Amino acid sequence: MKRLKRFFRSGTMVTLVWVLGIAVIWEGFAYYVAQTKRTPLNVLPHLWQIIGSFFSDKMITGQMTMIQLIGNSCAETLSRAAIGFLIGTVLGYLLALLMNLSGIVEKIAFPYLMIIQMIPILGMAPIILAITGDINTSRIVIAAILTFYPVSTNTLAGFKAVEKEKHELMYSYAASKFQHYIKTIIPSSIPYFFTGLKISAPMAITASILVDTLQGGNGLGCMLSQSLKGGMSRLVFWDIVLISAVIGILSFYLMGLLEKLICPYKRKS
Repeated sequence: MKRLKRFFRSGTMVTLVWVLGIAVIWEGFAYYVAQTKRTPLNVLPHLWQIIGSFFSDKMITGQMTMIQLIGNSCAETLSRAAIGFLIGTVLGYLLALLMNLSGIVEKIAFPYLMIIQMIPILGMAPIILAITGDINTSRIVIAAILTFYPVSTNTLAGFKAVEKEKHELMYSYAASKFQHYIKTIIPSSIPYFFTGLKISAPMAITASILVDTLQGGNGLGCMLSQSLKGGMSRLVFWDIVLISAVIGILSFYLMGLLEKLICPYKRKS
């Protein structure tokens, strides 16, 4: 009985209720749209139509089924997002370390971090493309930039959040600066670092998809744009929306899983 009560109060139950609520609302609107004369009639398909299209053997482009088309596009988008995410993570962490080591570096770099964050993706994409001269490279750079800011700022906050008593303890042991960082500052900043990763992972994927819609080529965003223009089945649009949402959510939970594997206190809790 206690386990049942605990389940109903758990985060899993809350998530399930939200998913069911969204499904009910979606189906309600889908039935309403089906009763009205609109062009195209399948502007809001039923959920079972969207899910069923993944298993359909009907050719969408003459050569590939729905699942093959979206699978290939998803692989290209995720590969660019993953490369940009890794680059942004490494550079963001290194910059946070430099800013914590030197107040001068922090004063110089932090305002530029704020300026970069305030530039919208739609305005940044053509600038990066003009600089790099390559569509794929520009998408990787944009994903790296959007990862860079959350990782650097959250990691820097973690460095600065170390308790004064810990600093004093290391000083009392005559620890070197290197030992101080390895034993105290860096381990204490890990939760803040993963907070930055949880924020930036879905952002990198979203940016890659959005830039795909602007610059063409291959990728989920490109397929999304073509389906809106009538270049293929409208179900492609909803399939990509569903896949993108699932990937974004999974990327967040993947960062949380990595945190549990790396941080002992997370495994204990």
